Amino acid sequence: MGGGCGWRSSSSSNSFCYVCLLVVTLFCGAVFRQSLSDPSDEACLTHLSQSLQDPNHSLQNWTKSTFANPCSGFTSYLQGATCNNGRIYKLSLTNLSLRGSITPFLANCTNLQSLDLSSNFIAGPIPPELQSLVNLAVLNLSSNRLSGPIPPQLTLCAYLNVIDLHQNLLTGTIPQQLGLLVRLSAFDVSNNKLSGPIPSSLGNRSGSLPRFNATSFAGNKDLYGYPLPPMKTKGLSVLAIVGIGLGSGLASLVLSFTGVCIWLKITERKMALEEGKITQLMPDY
Repeated sequence: MGGGCGWRSSSSSNSFCYVCLLVVTLFCGAVFRQSLSDPSDEACLTHLSQSLQDPNHSLQNWTKSTFANPCSGFTSYLQGATCNNGRIYKLSLTNLSLRGSITPFLANCTNLQSLDLSSNFIAGPIPPELQSLVNLAVLNLSSNRLSGPIPPQLTLCAYLNVIDLHQNLLTGTIPQQLGLLVRLSAFDVSNNKLSGPIPSSLGNRSGSLPRFNATSFAGNKDLYGYPLPPMKTKGLSVLAIVGIGLGSGLASLVLSFTGVCIWLKITERKMALEEGKITQLMPDY
């Protein structure tokens, strides 16, 4: 009998051939799966490319053909992207003079763990749809022109470790819900247009949770509360008002007293003159 994998092979030879065939099949299947683009990632990248403007042509390989296959295992074919097991793992498009806005379809990159779009000219709101990025640990949108409120939906990104939104045009209050992010160790919303009280769950955290200092909140004119210093009282202080009142009262009293004294003096002179005239008119006896 031959030693090949023919019909007349021994049972041990057949078993060995079957094992080899199974290994080859699994390996080829794994390679094939890694070579295919995830449709969610493709949609995410396509819409992100359409929502951003790239005046310096920094993202030349951000094309439709690349979006169809941006990753191969841990290898990335897309500038600014890092791959993990065939999925987009990180996006770092910092300091590229990018304009435009952040597309809500960015939420389709469901395997994304780090998003850094800092130091650009991106405007518009922060999409609340980012709540779908349940694996997100780092969110850095600092030094842009983002406006509108901070979405409270970011609380659903339970793994968030870093939220950096400083140097934007964000308005409204800081959502109380962000204090529920127990993994949050870096938080910066300084130099925006935020208002209202700082949530105590962020400014005065206890236990193993980090306590954020005043630099995390500075540069927001109408934001107040710990750890920011007390707001200065607008206008005159109470002591100043009391002082002015007392001073003006004392001045009025002095002026009134002086006026009375002058009036009495004038009256006394008139009476003296009248008395002198009467004395002159009286005959001598």
